[in-house]
Amino acid sequence: MLSRGARAVGYEEHGAGSPVVLLHPFPFARGIWSGLTDVLAARHRVISVDARGFGESPLGENGYTIDDLADDLAALLDELGVARAAVLGVSMGGYTALAFAVRHPARLAALILADTRAGADSAETRKARDGAIGRIKATGSGPYLDGSLARLLSPYASAELVSFLRARAETGAASLIAGIEALRDRPDRTGELGTIRVPTLVVRGSEDQVTPAVDMQQMAGAIPGATFVSIPGAGHLSHIEAPELFERALMPFLGTALNEDREKRR
Repeated sequence: MLSRGARAVGYEEHGAGSPVVLLHPFPFARGIWSGLTDVLAARHRVISVDARGFGESPLGENGYTIDDLADDLAALLDELGVARAAVLGVSMGGYTALAFAVRHPARLAALILADTRAGADSAETRKARDGAIGRIKATGSGPYLDGSLARLLSPYASAELVSFLRARAETGAASLIAGIEALRDRPDRTGELGTIRVPTLVVRGSEDQVTPAVDMQQMAGAIPGATFVSIPGAGHLSHIEAPELFERALMPFLGTALNEDREKRR
């Protein structure tokens, strides 16, 4: 469904209880959360959100920043009457979750950062993103997606799992380019990690080919009280490749963190 606010945002809700927001990775929409949504909805009000240009969220004409996505979420929560929520973001969704934590700290009850990082892109990574944009412009989204999705999984992932991702990836060239530009131009949040004052869980697939372990361990170490968990055998999309292990790390954390938040607000 689409929100009715100043900027339309695609989202869906399931379940009831303490709100939990799910922010998807690039290059997918909120449907990539389908399995986890069912598990969470047994205990929580689950709100999965489409970033601009993905799913039902319109791209707009002038591109966007990661900060824009965080502000979109705040506006959506206003519309839904949600004062505070736990926010879970994977990869690009993790960048948005971090931006939300910095820009809207009073709205955050707990934070889960999965296979993401606080630092900005290196010069080498920015160059690679520019190359990806050039390839999409030259040959369309198909060759780009065919050549990039396997890296989001572990080196041992099956061809069937890669096909699963391919069937769910965004194919619009303009949406992919705008997303890559937002990833490329995001700010360095490293210096702001110490300001986060909510329970935080940092999750990384042990076989993540995109985000180095040291980056995520340092991020967890810089957030007061954060917990770091490695998901054995999983790649960058750890919630897809090892869903049961991901849920085993997530569910107890959420239960404890949201109970603590409710007690503080009484």
